[in-house]
Amino acid sequence: MLAAIEARRACASVALPGSRTSLSPVKSPHKVIRVLGIDTSLRSSGIGVVEARGGSFKCIYQSALKVPQKHHLSECLFRIYNGVDDVIGKTSPDVVAIEGVFFFKNAKTAFSLGEARGAAIAACVKHGLPIYEYAPRRVKQAMVGFGGAEKQQVRKMVMKLLGLADEPQEDAGDALAIAICHLHSCTGFSALMSKAI
Repeated sequence: MLAAIEARRACASVALPGSRTSLSPVKSPHKVIRVLGIDTSLRSSGIGVVEARGGSFKCIYQSALKVPQKHHLSECLFRIYNGVDDVIGKTSPDVVAIEGVFFFKNAKTAFSLGEARGAAIAACVKHGLPIYEYAPRRVKQAMVGFGGAEKQQVRKMVMKLLGLADEPQEDAGDALAIAICHLHSCTGFSALMSKAI
């Protein structure tokens, strides 16, 4: 499965300047790659790290970065930045996949989400990691085969692909799905290809 990455080097060729070339040519079908998936939210950002070796996926880490309602925006952003930075330090991912921007009727909600994404992205750039974004419909398409799938369906597929006995917390499950979506996009699913941001 991952041998196809060599033919898909374009997926990393547009990475941010100074970043590591995480999807370099694969010399062995057993090469290991770790993807950090991030589902950003101001109060509960999902974090998930998926490791792929050959055709198998393994969950390395999953959590939700919770920030209490009493904290101001600046504290929320600080905690997101530090939380993502800490996970990167502990799990050493090769690449990052983050949920893309989508439309909100409420402008305030859109701005808050954009700031949360910025904090998470800044932490990833600090470590020189290439970052890719995927729209929610693309993630659902990669996981279930249908862009309008329910979140419950996506989490069930995450459990199946990662061999999890228990259903992940909602935000963590979304983050794991985003990470898996990136792995699919680099192994032949051209309709799901994304460019680095």
